[in-house]
Amino acid sequence: MPLLPTRPASRRLLLAALGASLFAAPSLVDQAADAATTATGLDDPEKKDTAMRLVSSAENSSLSWEDQYAYIEDIGDGRGYTGGIIGFCSGTSDMLALVELYTERVPGNALAGYLPALSAVYGSDSHEGLDPGLPTAWKKAAATAAFRRAQRDERDRVYFGPAVARGREDGVGALGQFIYYDALVMHGPGTDTLSFGGIRTRALKEAATPARGGDETTYLRAFLDARVWAMEQEPAHTDTSRVDTAQRVFLDEGNLNLDLPLKWQVYGDSYEIT
Repeated sequence: MPLLPTRPASRRLLLAALGASLFAAPSLVDQAADAATTATGLDDPEKKDTAMRLVSSAENSSLSWEDQYAYIEDIGDGRGYTGGIIGFCSGTSDMLALVELYTERVPGNALAGYLPALSAVYGSDSHEGLDPGLPTAWKKAAATAAFRRAQRDERDRVYFGPAVARGREDGVGALGQFIYYDALVMHGPGTDTLSFGGIRTRALKEAATPARGGDETTYLRAFLDARVWAMEQEPAHTDTSRVDTAQRVFLDEGNLNLDLPLKWQVYGDSYEIT
């Protein structure tokens, strides 16, 4: 459930931005890349499933992320409707982009008629043109393999893929890549101070990435500090337990490869993956 971005195009431009070369000495970048490949990255199928379950514990209070395709409700966070496996929002560009993709693949689907309204409500929490039928149409679409596939593809294009790519460029392992992923999911991939890019910029003022010769644990602590600061600026996210009693726990344990078993708490609930 990302923050409202400044422009809809920002997410579509993210992959190009994340593909830019790092401003670091080539030798340090190469060394960090070599080190990162010695451990399993977050895109390993088992670790990717772990990442999805971790995010689902915070977004849906459940480890069963695959049960969330049909989920949709307005949770009162200023982003309109939130739905699906990663919290696509009607008030931000990601729900619109998802329905556009689905409609490209399946013209005339149950959600296609809501494209004009989704475009119109961008940047607000308005339900104009969406009520009362959007939740029913969403759930109908979620019963199809095509819409479930579209959700996974948009998740990977906008959030998961960029998190892994930037994490590898910064020289962080599976835990760091997950920390990036969770931040992208909540804050969006923009460059303002409360988006992923701004959080990373704030962290870089305190510590260097491994790709720039820094210590991985020190850098990730700085990133989490910056993430908490960003969360505290928004009333809907002032509970920072998804960082403090989850990601910081893994980091303090030295679990940079995000190996199982994992135990954590989010919003007072306890979870475990063995």
